[in-house]
Amino acid sequence: MADTLFYLIIGIIIFDFLLERWLDYLNLKHFKHELPRELTGIYDHSKYEKSQQYLKANSRFSMISATFSFFLIMFMLSFGGFSFLDELVKEISQNTFIRSVLFFGILGLGADLLSLPFQLYDTFVIEEKFGFNKTTVLVFVTDKLKLWIVGGLIGGGLLLFLQWAQAVGGPGFWLIALGGIGLFTIFMATFYTSLIVPLFNKLTPLEDGELKTAIEALARQADFKLTNVYVMDGSKRSTKANAYFSGLGPKKKIILYDTLIQELETEEVVAVLAHEIGHYRKKHIYKSLVMSLIQLFIMTFLLGKALAIPQFSQALGAQQMSFYMGLLAFALLYSPISFILNIFTNLFSRRHEYQADAYATQQKLGKSLVSALIKLSVSSLSNLQPHPLYLFFHYSHPTLLQRKKAIEEQGS
Repeated sequence: MADTLFYLIIGIIIFDFLLERWLDYLNLKHFKHELPRELTGIYDHSKYEKSQQYLKANSRFSMISATFSFFLIMFMLSFGGFSFLDELVKEISQNTFIRSVLFFGILGLGADLLSLPFQLYDTFVIEEKFGFNKTTVLVFVTDKLKLWIVGGLIGGGLLLFLQWAQAVGGPGFWLIALGGIGLFTIFMATFYTSLIVPLFNKLTPLEDGELKTAIEALARQADFKLTNVYVMDGSKRSTKANAYFSGLGPKKKIILYDTLIQELETEEVVAVLAHEIGHYRKKHIYKSLVMSLIQLFIMTFLLGKALAIPQFSQALGAQQMSFYMGLLAFALLYSPISFILNIFTNLFSRRHEYQADAYATQQKLGKSLVSALIKLSVSSLSNLQPHPLYLFFHYSHPTLLQRKKAIEEQGS
């Protein structure tokens, strides 16, 4: 059975790689050299040409970096890299908990360091070339160190919790894992912006002025209790703009990137905010949380079954059954299920975006929202006409043209 699982893992990795490259190829070939009629009045010819160059640069870079990752994991599987690391951590410590942290710590740090040239090229060559990058070398380095620390603490903590749950839970391990990780998910959904975001960005309350007055007027009109609107220094890293809703219950916050405020007119910012309020009114945050918990239920149930089978560890070359080798094998085998679940997640997400747009339109802000979406899409050189299959598998938001059409139909 161990050999069967090994070849199944190999097959899954190859299939996933080929599928993603095929989708990238379709998307790349879907580009049009001439400005499509649908984009007249949105892109001018020079800006459209720049967007095509940006998309081609990103697509080709993605193919190269993905190919490197593919060959790296195939090397690890084919030449016993995971079993070598397994033996190494066994020599370092007899404690199984320490072994797990060392195994995934070395694996994660090694993979990140090997991908570092690609990260640097993406940030300081591609994003710099097209005028998006504002990240300095110092910010890049401090971000990387913070990510290692935060990722190590959170990831290591969850890893140790799972191993403890398996040790004490027996057949009921997956229920303990589901409960613990579920509570953690809810905690992070509530406090992420308060605890994690300030480690990387500065959040300041929106200052008094025309924009704040307009936002307060929208809140009164929508009968929405608005107490926390913050501006985030997104320009510290990129010129790209965004806004999002965070938190649950009284801890909810609306975050506006400073680049969003700089790029849009007051009524356009208000329209974007109305879209975010629409997500709250339609309970999309809670619905997304429920979907995450359903996916967690499926994953922990299957994980509980997998970790009880010694062949999962042996499939990666382990001589003895171990928690961390079994967990890694499960993660590799679970990827097709995750891929399928992600399709449904994206379907629901695109539906939620339409509903939030509709809410903003009901607030008489449809035209301003379309104007804002056009500005944001053009300034970020977005691909406004992706291949339908690429959109289906990867896009969590409808395209600008799809959203524009739906808003205008409702507003007419």
